[in-house]
Amino acid sequence: MSARRTTLAGRIGLPVAVAALLGFTLFPVYWMVSTALDPKAITRGSDVLPSGLSFEHFSFVFEKGNFGTYLLNSAIVGFGTILAAGVLSLFAAIAVARFKFRFRTSVLIMVLIVQMVPLEALVIPLFIQMRDYEMLNSLLGLTIVYVALSLPFAIWTLRGFVQTVPKEVEEAAYIDGASWWRMFRSVLLPLVAPGLVATSIFAFITAWNEFVFAYTFMKGSDKYTAAVGIYQFFGENSTAWGPVMASSTLVTLPVMIFFVIVHRKLGSGLAAGAVKG
Repeated sequence: MSARRTTLAGRIGLPVAVAALLGFTLFPVYWMVSTALDPKAITRGSDVLPSGLSFEHFSFVFEKGNFGTYLLNSAIVGFGTILAAGVLSLFAAIAVARFKFRFRTSVLIMVLIVQMVPLEALVIPLFIQMRDYEMLNSLLGLTIVYVALSLPFAIWTLRGFVQTVPKEVEEAAYIDGASWWRMFRSVLLPLVAPGLVATSIFAFITAWNEFVFAYTFMKGSDKYTAAVGIYQFFGENSTAWGPVMASSTLVTLPVMIFFVIVHRKLGSGLAAGAVKG
């Protein structure tokens, strides 16, 4: 009887727990989207249901808020960060995982130390550096900053993927007459591709959602990213919650779409990269 009660409690408790977790996780998303579609968002208060459905806030952020330009700037910076960080981190990971050189351990320790530094502590030194290079108010300069921020995590993660590839596989390619570049392109790259996907997604999310550096380095509103573009709807004495939620929905959608597309490779990739560290 006791075992039957335990089984019944487990059957009931698990769905309830899952439903509660989903509700707790998805409610902020529901509130954001429903407020974006609510024509009376500013007076909604604590009402769970919106007063109606309208796309006027989305039209406003594009027509009056210039949000299309901000999304384009974010896309340029985000994909630029993915490409540059992916290439640099992959070759750096191969170097520290496969080659013996002086201070290799020191390099890995420095990578970890840089990853632990709070981003706020880097704003002023990076601002001065970008100013000296005349790269303020430049999407290229902002992309370089995001690449630098993404590299420590990407190098450390990809190092684990490279170490999981047996050296015998590479040696067999050399015996068959392949050059290093042919071995890299046909053997090593396909095997570490899941890790490259995982690190690329993290680099994209970092560049897409980052606010402090974009707000500090960009002087002209035409160079703002989407994260900074949301800030314009916050006033000194009031906040336009409809446009804020509409623009937030537009910023969230690309990240959600990317995650849905690559979530399987992301999970398997992180697990594979953790086999050796």
